[in-house]
Amino acid sequence: MSADGQAASHWFDDDAGPVVRPYAMTRGRTTHAAQHRLDLIAVVVTEADADHPDTDPTLSPEHVDIVELCRGAPQSVAEIAAEFDLPTGVVRVLIGDLVDGGFIRVNRPVPPAELPDESILRDVINGLRAL
Repeated sequence: MSADGQAASHWFDDDAGPVVRPYAMTRGRTTHAAQHRLDLIAVVVTEADADHPDTDPTLSPEHVDIVELCRGAPQSVAEIAAEFDLPTGVVRVLIGDLVDGGFIRVNRPVPPAELPDESILRDVINGLRAL
C-alpha cells in the first residue's frame, strides 16, 4: 500500500521500463499487402529522396529508426528485426508502410528456380579455359 492508502500496482518489471505491445506499433495490423514479398533475407535500401522521414507525421519512431538504419547501409529484414529486437511480423508491417510511402525499397533475393544451373556455369568456365 502507498501512503495515500491505495495499493501500488505494477504490471511490469521496473527494470524493463515502459512496455509497448507489438500491435500498438503496427496499429493493430498483423499483415501488410507487400508482406508476401518480404523474405527474411530481402534487402531493404533507403530511397535517395527520403531525406527527412522524421518530419512526416504519419511515421512512428520505429519507422524513422528503420529508415535511418538502412541509410547507413542496406539491411536484410532479419537484421532489422534483430537490431531493434522486434518480431519479424512487426518489422514486415513497418517495412510495408515505408515502401508504400516511398521511403525505402526492397530488393528480393533471386528465387532458386531462376538461378543458372551449376552444370551450365561449369560448361561456360570450361569453354573459357579452352580458349
